[in-house]
This record gives sequence, C-alpha cells and structure tokens, in this order.
Amino acid sequence: MDGFNAMFEKAKERIEILSSLESTKEESIESMLDKKGYDRRDFMKWAASITAMLSLPSQFTPLFAEAAKLADRLPLIWLHMAECTGCSEAFIRSDAPTVDSLIFDHISLEYHETLMAASGWQAEENLEHAMKKYEGKYILLVEGGVPTAMNGMYLTLGAQAKTGLSLVQEAADKAAAIFSIGTCASFGGIQAAAPNPTGAKGVDKVVNKPVINVPGCPPSAANIVGTLMHFLLFGTLPALDRYSRPKWAYGNRIHDLCERRGHFDAGEFVESFGDDGAKDGWCLYKQGCKGPYTFNNCSTERFNQHVNWPIGAGHGCMGCSEPNFWDTMGPLEKPLESHLVGGLNKTVDNIGTTLLSATVLGIGAHAVASMFVKNSDEQEGE
Repeated sequence: MDGFNAMFEKAKERIEILSSLESTKEESIESMLDKKGYDRRDFMKWAASITAMLSLPSQFTPLFAEAAKLADRLPLIWLHMAECTGCSEAFIRSDAPTVDSLIFDHISLEYHETLMAASGWQAEENLEHAMKKYEGKYILLVEGGVPTAMNGMYLTLGAQAKTGLSLVQEAADKAAAIFSIGTCASFGGIQAAAPNPTGAKGVDKVVNKPVINVPGCPPSAANIVGTLMHFLLFGTLPALDRYSRPKWAYGNRIHDLCERRGHFDAGEFVESFGDDGAKDGWCLYKQGCKGPYTFNNCSTERFNQHVNWPIGAGHGCMGCSEPNFWDTMGPLEKPLESHLVGGLNKTVDNIGTTLLSATVLGIGAHAVASMFVKNSDEQEGE
C-alpha cells in the first residue's frame, strides 16, 4: 500500500500542476459535459472504468475524473506515417464518454491530418505553430511505420515535401511524451515485413527519447485512451514491458483470459472452419490462433464498444501486437512449428491434440494432463 499511497500523492500534485496551466478552450470541460448530456454519475462510471482498467485502487477514481476535466491543458499532435489510418478509426470509436465530448472537445487536438479541416500550406502552418507554441508541453502520437531508406524519401508530406522521418524527429524533440499508436508505429508493422524495401521502422528506432508503444492492428480505443489518461494523471510513463508496452494492457497473453481457454484445457479443438467444434466455440489453436504467445487485452476489452473480437467471431488471433508479427506469426491459419514440442506436431491426429511447449508458453500442467485424459477417453470409447 505504501507504493499506492506514494502514487496517490503524486497524482494529487499532478492535478495541482494541471490546474495551474492555461486552458486551450474557451469553455470548461464541465460545462461541455453538461451540454452533451452527461451527468456526474455517468462521468464517474467512466472514471471508475479507467481506474479499474489500469489496475489501480478505487480511491484513484476521483483523481482520474479531475484529470479528465483538465485534459485540455495538454495539447496533442497526431502524425501519420506509413499506415492505413485504422488506428485513428479505432481511436474515434472510444465509447464512454463519446469521442467528441471527451477527446476532441476536452483534449486539444492541434494536428491530425485525417480529422482536421485545414490542408496544404495552412495545415503545415498549424503544425509548425503548435510545435512552437506548446514546445515541451504537447503529447506526440505517431501512427504508422517510419520509412528510413533513402534518407526517408519513401514518404514525404505536405507542400514542403518534408520526409516523415525528419518530421517525426523534429516533433519528438519538442514533445513532453511520445506514443506510438498501433503496431506499425511501434514495430514497423506490415510495412517492415520482409524484404522491407522502404526501411520502415518503429518510432523508437528513429528518435532518441523514450517512447510508449501501444501496438495492435489496430489497438483498442481503451488502450489508447487509458495510456493517455495515465500520462495525464501521473505525468510519467506507466510500467512497461521489454517492448515498451504498458503492462496494464499488455501484461497478459490473449490465451490467459480467452473465452475458449476451457476448451483448450479439455483438448477440444476446431479441426476445420465450420465443423461442429467451430459451431460449439471450441479452441482455435489448431487453426493457427496465436493467442498463447501474444500479449494484449483483446479478450477482455474487445472492439466496437466491447461487443466482440476476432476469436469471439470465430477466427484465431493473428498476434498483431507482437514485434515483426507479419514475418514471425505466419502462416496465419496453422500452428507455429517453432512453438511446438519436437515431433508432436507430426502426430497431432494420432494424439488427438497438439501439446504446446510448457517452457515457451507457460501452459499449466493441468492443461497438458487434460489433453491426454481426453485422448485416452476417446480411444477407450472407440
């Protein structure tokens, strides 16, 4: 509890600092919330969900509520590199409060090529003005891999044809914090897949400052908003794993909390898409699900306002939040031989299930035992 108490006091100090900063909006966030029809109960429910998502005690809920009300004190600059804009699509679908009331009305989004009205010279002027006016204060979010081959000439932006590489480096140098949004910005993504002719890299490989990676193709809106809220309240980076991903979001494997985990433990696998096992929601491992070696919270947060996710819809995890997933996680609809116990993948039909390496994947002994019990029962019944 001493650690949480220290965090609590630090958060209170952070609230005082944010309160002293000049608002970028003419109207207060509280006033906007009232106009949007959100009462205090709804707003506190949202703050409580953020608190729980970040694995913090409930006493932090009022602080997150206060931090959200002061969110317009921290301007955002969102840059697009080599990407499909899917991460922005995920971001604008954050659900409660809605994106326009929480993100765009409350947080000062100074630059976003997809969403802003300005274009051409005016857009570039807005970006340069924001970087100068809020130097050392703004949060930089980058979407997309950064091409580095030919000195970055595979991607040029705007009327001045600046390279994406130079633009990211310039913006990062003046930012208070840097977030890589999506797998492309975090690790290069599909742009960095072999043979990677453009030399695409993650943002952290081209700047000299700490970067928080929020991978996924796309990441859930919850992971984006939660990471922003953590920095807003504490002013520091959250606890990160070895790939600079927030542990609160990427600390568990998809497999750990998967709704089909019980079928995995029982050795019940979909043998082909559309079979009876698929209809009954059995485990998709044998159809190439990468959940046992992918770290993300998709199984709990889901997508489209928490309605569903790929495994729930009947297709295995592709491992999209892992580095180099396009090269290392294929083929997408077959198990990875590199992660199987030697030889067993060749006799999968005889054994009745595929035994995963407990050393590599950390699968519990109970799961291994249950597979063989199931197989033994089936053989006795024949």
